[in-house]
Amino acid sequence: MSQLLKSSGAMAAATFTSRILGMVREMVYARFMGDGWVAGAFQVAFTMPNLFRRLLGEGALTAAFIPIFKQKERAGDASGMWRAANAVISGLTVAALIVIALVVLGVSVALALGSWEGRMHLMLSLLRIMFPYMLPVCLTAVFMGMLNARGHFFIPAMGATMLNVVMILFVLMVAPWWGRELHEQIYALAVGVLVAGVVQAAFQWPPLRREGFRYEWISPWTDPTVREVVRRMIPGTIGVAAFHLNVVMVQLVGLWLDRPNAPVIAPYNYAVRLMELPQGVFGISVATYLLPTLSGLAAAKDWDEFRNSLRHGICHLLVVNSWAAVMLVVLAEPIVRLLFEGHRFGPEATLRTAYALQFLAPSLVAYSLVNVLARAFYALDDTYTPMRISVVCLILNLLLSILLAMPLRQGGFGLANTLTSALNVALLAHALRRKLRRLDWQELRPLSLQVLVLTVVTALVTWAAWHGWSAHWGQHGLAARLSNVFVPAGVGTAVFAGLAWLTRLPLALEMAELARTRLARWRSQRH
Repeated sequence: MSQLLKSSGAMAAATFTSRILGMVREMVYARFMGDGWVAGAFQVAFTMPNLFRRLLGEGALTAAFIPIFKQKERAGDASGMWRAANAVISGLTVAALIVIALVVLGVSVALALGSWEGRMHLMLSLLRIMFPYMLPVCLTAVFMGMLNARGHFFIPAMGATMLNVVMILFVLMVAPWWGRELHEQIYALAVGVLVAGVVQAAFQWPPLRREGFRYEWISPWTDPTVREVVRRMIPGTIGVAAFHLNVVMVQLVGLWLDRPNAPVIAPYNYAVRLMELPQGVFGISVATYLLPTLSGLAAAKDWDEFRNSLRHGICHLLVVNSWAAVMLVVLAEPIVRLLFEGHRFGPEATLRTAYALQFLAPSLVAYSLVNVLARAFYALDDTYTPMRISVVCLILNLLLSILLAMPLRQGGFGLANTLTSALNVALLAHALRRKLRRLDWQELRPLSLQVLVLTVVTALVTWAAWHGWSAHWGQHGLAARLSNVFVPAGVGTAVFAGLAWLTRLPLALEMAELARTRLARWRSQRH
């Protein structure tokens, strides 16, 4: 049984728990604020700290630092490993505090001197409260990377569970007392984001201390590790900056297209959250496992195992996320109705969000593969190639979003993402094959064709099952809503799994073997 399936499976269990709570949070959010202008203002404001969080915390910095951290660990230099971590954390804290001070000051001046209409005033006010969230969440990203490099995947992934719990509690217990109108109560959610970030960072601290980490200030200005991390992360940061600037620009296009009875931003963002559930459960889990694994193999120059691990991860993602994408596309409307509809989120909001999801969900497979292929480059100490490809695809995505949003509105944003993410995968795969010479991509061709046939058959069966079931049982009431999702999804999943077994799909055989092994172990323990 592959170590990838075991480790990413354990992490997927923790990630699944946090993602389920994240989905509960989105359900609470949707019913609390609907998909109107207040929801749009909150979501645009929340995008801003995420931009700088990715620049300074996740993505580029983690990808630049973890290979160095791993190399020191393999060399047996424990004191140097922890000293490097302290230097990077010190530098990150200083940089984040400077950015926070500048942004909060700038927004405060803009609010004091500018004459803003309701939506923009609310967005800027929420941004001023939420922006300091970037510091604890940046630290969380580095803490998680360190724990992953030390072989801990379950506990770090559970940190997001704490974040979601705090945010849910603020909606249910604090927001109703914050004011009478929605545009007043929404400030409680902004404060909840800030508190949740602190709690998530604190959750990573005990396992780090058990590993031997003790924080001490290390001046980052002359530290060689910090200089090397900065050198490595600059191209990656450009790529990440391009991505999130693209997100901000798309949000601004959405603000321009938003109409009181036809919002664009919130429906599209809810669709993104739905797609992130399967992406996070398995896609991010595999990608997170692969970065330290591939970094270790690259450091040992074990290229055969490097290729095998990468190819194995790609195969797993291709199968699992193809099934998930089919479910999201075919069952978009009943899924949105079950999860979100209620209170301020009405039937029209359900149709708007489902429409966006049907265009966006096909990009699930490509998004996950981009994460894995980019980490292969990072493990090879090459952040320039993914950066260049990312910038090209993101510029194209912005242009397509503007062009397609005019006729398709929020669906145009989803279609643009689907097209450009597929192009991103193709360019990364081509560049990686040239870099490693031999990757044996030909082994993936019959698997890809096999999965394509399985997904088409599954889509047709699931669609027929949904329409037949909903025509007979209707769509009103909790029982009908639940059955309209789980009955056709169960039928489609059974067809997919059965065909995968009959056609001897490798992942199906591995999962069956894992289940058989654990069942045998459970029986032996009982006796």
